[in-house]
Amino acid sequence: MIDQRKSYECKYTHVRRCLIALTFTALTLSLAGCVHQPNQTTLYERMGGETTIDAVVENLLYRIADDPEVVVFFANTNIDLFAESLASQLCDVSDGPCNYEGPPMDRAHQHMGLTDVHFNRLVEHLDAAMQEEGIALGARNELLGRLAPMYADVMRLQ
Repeated sequence: MIDQRKSYECKYTHVRRCLIALTFTALTLSLAGCVHQPNQTTLYERMGGETTIDAVVENLLYRIADDPEVVVFFANTNIDLFAESLASQLCDVSDGPCNYEGPPMDRAHQHMGLTDVHFNRLVEHLDAAMQEEGIALGARNELLGRLAPMYADVMRLQ
């Protein structure tokens, strides 16, 4: 009886070790699938390229026109030139094939009297325009993150 019990315990221990090894292997393989794979597409591509960026800019311009607190800053602006320049800048910032050749942000916004409230309203309008044009949350956040460092330049000469 004792020999049978030892034999049973030995088999049980062996089976238990095999199950632990199998569980560990399955866990390792499933976690390997969770490893972050570097994104092979550019932000420009994830945003939808030129067509979507142009649509975002147009959408943004309508939002600006409907906002009495922001539209005043565009009263003397050539809107067609502004739209083209903004689309070029968004394309450039998102690693698209464009090269922004407009003025530096501090010079473009100097002495306009912008406040954080105005700046934040424009960012809200841009995000809403991107949402409406179907740009995914991750791409929107990445673009806004790339534009955020421009805040200091925009506000520098206020």
